Amino acid sequence: MTEISTVTGERAAVAVRMDGGVCHIAFDRPEANNAINARLVADCHAALDACEAEASVVVLSGSAETFCFGADFAELSRGVDPFYANFAGPGPMFDLWQRMATGPYVTLSYVRGKVNAGGMGFLGASDIVLADTTARFSLSEMLFGLYPACVMPFLVRRTGFQRAHYLTLSTQPIDASTALAWGLADAIDEQGDMLLRRHLRQLARLSKTAVARYKTYATGLGPDWKAHRERAIQGNLDVFEDPANRAAITRYIDEGLFPWE
Repeated sequence: MTEISTVTGERAAVAVRMDGGVCHIAFDRPEANNAINARLVADCHAALDACEAEASVVVLSGSAETFCFGADFAELSRGVDPFYANFAGPGPMFDLWQRMATGPYVTLSYVRGKVNAGGMGFLGASDIVLADTTARFSLSEMLFGLYPACVMPFLVRRTGFQRAHYLTLSTQPIDASTALAWGLADAIDEQGDMLLRRHLRQLARLSKTAVARYKTYATGLGPDWKAHRERAIQGNLDVFEDPANRAAITRYIDEGLFPWE
């Protein structure tokens, strides 16, 4: 079992270990509900760099309470854009999900508790999504005048357009059983850890060469990510740079009030 270094300097946003050909990437920002910021994206990219040569399976997970809750609103409310600190906007986040979707490894997301907003992008980009029965899935962006621009191309791949459209507009969470029925999750179980172990027993037996060849083939059957990238990034910039949306986010963080309250 080998530890993998991520970006140096400040505290890592993910915990990474290699166990044989399986790389475990655990989001590790408990103080921020495992929210996405530039550091988390950079650390995930660094982990995937090592996976290119070493791993046939990549497992992403969060805590028992929260997988990932989307963009870091607390940073945004302090005037720190969560996608810009030492980074080039939302592009690297889109590119991270594209690497997950197309890279020479099986990407598996294991969801417990809440997954929201940008966290759903990790699921959309995953080859396999497993969840325990505590999992709740939502897109809350529209409540704050935002929309899931970078998430949608990946999520639609899993659920189809109308399911993703409904999640976006309703902002209502769905439970694990509904996620399974909609194709957002591939398997669920009350004993999520056992479900994960059962899958890893089989996945760890796959050769990296076979996985890489298959993913190259499968990528040719899927979406043209390059065609989506620029529109998705511009859409993200438009809504996150809007002063009214930023003010609504700051008020929510400072006072716990939604824009209509």
